[in-house]
Amino acid sequence: MSVVSESGPAALADVSRSFDRNRTLVQDEISEVFQRVDPAQVAALVTELRLADRIFVTGAGRSGLVLKMAAMRLMHLGLNVHVVGEITAPAIRSGDLLLAASGSGTTAGVVKAAETAAAQDARIAVYTTNAGSPLAKAASAVVLIPAAQKTDHGSALSRQYSGSLFEQVLFATTEAVFQSLWDEDAASPEELWQRHANLE
Repeated sequence: MSVVSESGPAALADVSRSFDRNRTLVQDEISEVFQRVDPAQVAALVTELRLADRIFVTGAGRSGLVLKMAAMRLMHLGLNVHVVGEITAPAIRSGDLLLAASGSGTTAGVVKAAETAAAQDARIAVYTTNAGSPLAKAASAVVLIPAAQKTDHGSALSRQYSGSLFEQVLFATTEAVFQSLWDEDAASPEELWQRHANLE
């Protein structure tokens, strides 16, 4: 089936109704899962962020993109943040934190990064759907996001496609974490803006 179709008035009305229905679907699913994220788990992760000398973020695909956005916000707060895989990222060491995201908790590159961090006595904090995963077991702080995994195509947890709900709630959670840290920091938006990229 092609996504290209007629664009007459009837077709546009169908798209409008479909969008309205699916906007509600996405909003409702995000709200329901976001409300089930445990604040105590988030508090443990925030403690790890506070105590870390440096923070390294890693994730694959869309989860990785979300954590890159989170890294930018942490940088705005003045934290020392690196994105794993970027050419300027240094070696991780004791006193550092690896902040990782994987819905399944089994993504090979992310699990390998956690193993390397652990071997260097760095701390690990993760966002995942799977408490029994290798990634979660390696971590000192785990935030469970109770969404469907991307390969769970028949899940009753979400009508959205392949991991979308996990990634959406991951983004919302990282934004709430940023806001919570900013509440404590008491810096003005103008102070944070001084750290924003100016080579864009």
